Amino acid sequence: MDVLQSLLYGFSVGLEPGNLFFCFVGCLIGTLVGVLPGIGPIGAISILLPATFRMSPVSAIIMLAGIYYGSMYGGSTTSILVNIPGEAASVVTCLDGHEMAKRGRAGAALGLAAFGSFIAGTIGVVALMFLADPLARFALKFGAPEYFAVILLGLTLITYLSQGSRTKALMMGALGLTLSCVGLDHIQATPRMTFNILQLLDGIDMVPLAMGLFGVAEILINLEETGTPEILKTKIKSYFPNKAEWLRSRGAIARGTLLGFFLGIMPGAGAVISSFASYGLEKRISKRKEEFGKGAVEGVAGPESANNAATSGAFVPLLTLGIPSNIIMALFFGALILHGVRPGPLLLKEHADLFWGLVSSMYIGNVMLLVLNLPLIPLWVQVLKVPYRILFPLILVFCIVGSYALKNSVFDVLLMMFFGIVGYLFKKYEYEPAPLILAFVLGPMLESNLRQSLISSQGSFQVFFTRPISAVFISIAILLFAVPILRYLLRIKRMN
Repeated sequence: MDVLQSLLYGFSVGLEPGNLFFCFVGCLIGTLVGVLPGIGPIGAISILLPATFRMSPVSAIIMLAGIYYGSMYGGSTTSILVNIPGEAASVVTCLDGHEMAKRGRAGAALGLAAFGSFIAGTIGVVALMFLADPLARFALKFGAPEYFAVILLGLTLITYLSQGSRTKALMMGALGLTLSCVGLDHIQATPRMTFNILQLLDGIDMVPLAMGLFGVAEILINLEETGTPEILKTKIKSYFPNKAEWLRSRGAIARGTLLGFFLGIMPGAGAVISSFASYGLEKRISKRKEEFGKGAVEGVAGPESANNAATSGAFVPLLTLGIPSNIIMALFFGALILHGVRPGPLLLKEHADLFWGLVSSMYIGNVMLLVLNLPLIPLWVQVLKVPYRILFPLILVFCIVGSYALKNSVFDVLLMMFFGIVGYLFKKYEYEPAPLILAFVLGPMLESNLRQSLISSQGSFQVFFTRPISAVFISIAILLFAVPILRYLLRIKRMN
C-alpha cells in the first residue's frame, strides 16, 4: 500500500503542468536525438545540461530522463529505414530491422520496436519502483570501506565489460581518476595538478569535460563523413505486426526486458551491452537461426526491449547507492549534484518528490513516446535530410553557450575546446571516453572513502577485508583483474 500511495504522490508531481511540459520536451528531443545519427543521448544530455540550471531539480531530471529513454525509442527509426543507428544501442536493430524494411515490412519492424520498447520500459519502471526502497535500506548499512569496495568493483566492471580493448579502457579509467584529483585536496586543502592556473583550483567541471569529449568531438568526427544517408523509399501502410510476427516476438520481448533490466543495473553494462546480449540470446535459442540477419522479428523485438529496460535498470544503483552505473548515469549524477541533490540511500526520504516524480514521469513518458513515435515517423524521415553543415554549427553554438553559462567563464569554453580536440583524437585511435567520465565522477568518492577508511583504521588495509560486504566486493574486483592476466600467462605457456 505504501508503494501505491507513493506512486499516487509521484503522479501528483509528474502531472503538474510544468513537469508534464518538460517530460514532453525531453521525450521529443530524445526521439530527435535518437533519429539523428552521430549525436546520441550522451552528447544531447551533455549539451542540454546547462539549460536545466534555472529549473527545479524535479523538472530538470524529468526532462533529462525523457531525453535518455526517448533516444532509445528514436534510434530504431534510422536503424530500420536508413541502416544507420541513431545511437549505439540501436546498432543491432540494423541487422534485421533494415532487412525487414527491404522486404516491405518496415511498418511492422517500426511497430515491433515501438511496442517492445513501450512494454519493456513500463515493466522496467515497475521493477525500479519496487527495488529502490529495499536497496536503499540495505545501503544504509554501508560505511566508508563498503562504498570504496563497491566503487572499486564498479570501475573494474566498466573496464572488464568495455566494448574495445580492456587495456585502453583501463588507461582511460586511470586518466579519469587523475583528472578528478585536479584542484584543492579535500582534506588538506593543498593545490594538486593546477600548474599555477587559478581557475583550476576548483577542479575541472564535468560540463565542459563531457561537452568536449562527446559534443565537440562528435562534431569533428562527423564533419569527416561525406554524403547524405540513403533513405529507404517504401510506403508504410500499417505499423501493426501481423499475428505470426506478434506470436514470434512475445518471448523475445519478455526475455529482452528481464535481461536488459538486470544488465542495466550492472556497472559498465548499460543499454549497448544489453541489446547485444539480447540479440545473442535470441539467436542462440531460436529454431530459425538462419533467419537472423535476414529479417528475423526476434532480432528487432528482443534488442529494442532490452535497451529500453536497461534505461530503467540503470537508475537503480544511482538513486539507491549514489553510484552511477554507466556514462549517462554519471551525467545524471553530475546534474543532481549541480542542483544540490545528493543521490544515495537517503534520496527517497529527503527528496521523495524527485524520486516518485521521476518514476511517474517515466510511466507518462512511455505513453507519450508510443503516441509520438509512430505518427511522426514521416517527419523524422524529413529531419534526416537536414545537411550536417547546417546541423553541426548549431550544436557547437549550444556547446559554447552551455560551457560559458556554467560560471560565466571563457576558461571553461577553452577547456571544452581542448577536451573536444582530445576527444576527437581518442575516437580516431579507438579509445573509449566513457570509462574516463565514469572514473572522473567516481574518483572523488573513491578517494574520500579510501582515506576515511584508512584514517579510521590507523592506516591498516585490513579494514577492507574484516568487513564482510567490502571483503566480498574487493575479492570479486581482484578476481576480475586476475582472470585476463592468468589467461595471458597460460597462452604464453602453451606457445612455449
